Amino acid sequence: MPLVPMSHFLPRAKQEGYAVGQFNINNLEFTQAITEAAKEERSPLIFGASEGAIKYMGLKNVVALARAAAEESGLPVALHLDHGSSFEMVMKCIRAGFSSVMFDGSHYPFEENLRLTKKVVEAAHAVGVSVEGELGTIGGVEDDLKVDDEDAHLADPEEAIRFWEETRVDALAIAVGTAHGMYKGEPKIRFDIIEKVSKNIEAPIVLHGGSGVPDESIRRSISLGVGKINVNTENQVAFTQKVRALLEEKPDLIDPRKYLGPAREAIKEVVKEKMRLFGSSGKA
Repeated sequence: MPLVPMSHFLPRAKQEGYAVGQFNINNLEFTQAITEAAKEERSPLIFGASEGAIKYMGLKNVVALARAAAEESGLPVALHLDHGSSFEMVMKCIRAGFSSVMFDGSHYPFEENLRLTKKVVEAAHAVGVSVEGELGTIGGVEDDLKVDDEDAHLADPEEAIRFWEETRVDALAIAVGTAHGMYKGEPKIRFDIIEKVSKNIEAPIVLHGGSGVPDESIRRSISLGVGKINVNTENQVAFTQKVRALLEEKPDLIDPRKYLGPAREAIKEVVKEKMRLFGSSGKA
C-alpha cells in the first residue's frame, strides 16, 4: 500500500494500549531489515529519517526506498521526518513525498515553538500529512547535535496540554527523562508527566530515546499513554557489532554482501523484539 500518515494508525494504538515503533533508516540494509521485521510481525511501521540521514542518502532516495518498502510489504507504513529543524525543511520533505513530519521547535521559547508548530500543522494537514511536535529538551546525541544532561530539561505538563490544544499535533514528544543514544545508567523516567499529559490530550505521547530503556519502563510508559517509541541506536549497535565481528573473523572478506547481509539480519531481530515489546505485532 502507499505511504500513510501516522494518524492512520496512532489513534488506535493509544485507544488499545500499544505503541508503534519509529525505526530510523540510514541505508538500504536498514530499510530492508525494518520492513522484513514488520512483515513477519504484521505490525504497522514508522520509518524515521533524520536530516543527517537525508543528507547522507539523498532526499529522493529516502522517499523511493520507503515507497518501495511500503508497496511491497502491503503494511501501513509512514515515512516521518525526525527532528525537522525548520519550517523550510518540513515543507521540503512534504513536497518530496514524506507522509509525516516532526517539527522540533523545542529549542525556541514556548510561544515561538507554539506559533511555528501551528504553522506547520496548518500546512501539513492541508495535504494529509501528520505532524509530531516537541516540548522540553531531550538529552544525548542525535546526528551531530549533542545536548548535555545539564542542558536537557523536562516538559511542563500544563504547557504540554496547552500546546496540544492550540496546535492539534497528531503526536506529542515530551521530555520525560529519556535521552538519545545509549544510557550509562538506567534512565529516570517521569511517569507522572506522561500520565498527566496523556489524560488531557487526544494525541499519543512520543517517547524519544527508546534504545536501552528497560522493558518494564517501556510497558509502563505505554500503559500511561505513550503510543510512539523511537529506536535507532540499538539498531546501529547491532549492525556495527555484526560487521565488526565478521571482518575481524575474516580480514580478507571484501564482498560487502557477505557482511552487510548478516548485519541486516541483526537489525531485523532487534526490531522484531521491539515490536513484540511495544505490542504492535499483529496490529497491521
